[in-house]
Amino acid sequence: MAKIAVLGSGTGSNFQALVEEFGDEIVLVISDQPGAGILEKAKAFGIPTAVEVGGADLSARILKRLGGVDLICLAGYMRLVKEPLLSAFPNRILNIHPSLLPKYPGKAAWEQALADQAEVTGCTVHYVDAGIDTGEVILQEKVEVLIDDTATTLHARIQIAEHRVYPQAVKRVLKKMSGRV
Repeated sequence: MAKIAVLGSGTGSNFQALVEEFGDEIVLVISDQPGAGILEKAKAFGIPTAVEVGGADLSARILKRLGGVDLICLAGYMRLVKEPLLSAFPNRILNIHPSLLPKYPGKAAWEQALADQAEVTGCTVHYVDAGIDTGEVILQEKVEVLIDDTATTLHARIQIAEHRVYPQAVKRVLKKMSGRV
């Protein structure tokens, strides 16, 4: 059985989708926000939590907490992952992003899609590298942009797709890793 850690900054909706699929395999949730909803959700499932706020040594402090972890899933984690975490988990840190990368990297991708008058956007699960949403794509799902979409309605539909695609991508990566785990 793989051991998964989840890093998140927000409400934890993608974490919820992951925990429903992987349950006991999720062994730790770390947030950079002391009041983040993801922490409460994790506690409700009996999953240990930790808070590590910013600072130059943030990645090093997180790394110290990850003994025995096989895979890291970012779920609304709003910080760049840096060294030494990247080197310690090569191709074992995943992120979910609300666009069809490489289009609309960074924050509020659904707003970028609307501003661009895109007809289609979606979500992407990708490996994390040193760039902003630049890692190799694992899985994507398209979401049509409707004529009457607002940022709120489009984001909500993208999140529904995220909740489907993230567990699928994690399964794919775990299967690929199974010879190493």
